[in-house]
Amino acid sequence: MWKENNNSLQQSFEFKNFMEAFAFMTKVAFLAEKMNHHPEWKNVYNKVDITLTTHDAGNTVTEKDRKLAEQINQLVA
Repeated sequence: MWKENNNSLQQSFEFKNFMEAFAFMTKVAFLAEKMNHHPEWKNVYNKVDITLTTHDAGNTVTEKDRKLAEQINQLVA
């Protein structure tokens, strides 16, 4: 579940291992590049933390963030 906090959408994802986490990040990278909207993220072993905010709009949550979050959710559904 994405949480809106400090003008951003944030969510953590946990996987069985590093390879699954990295595969997920690769899929997200392709989505983000296609949308020209890139996340801030952190990966440690099997956990991926993602933060979405629109820098061009003054670092606030916009429809671009919500659309990317929705597409990311589809990857883990």
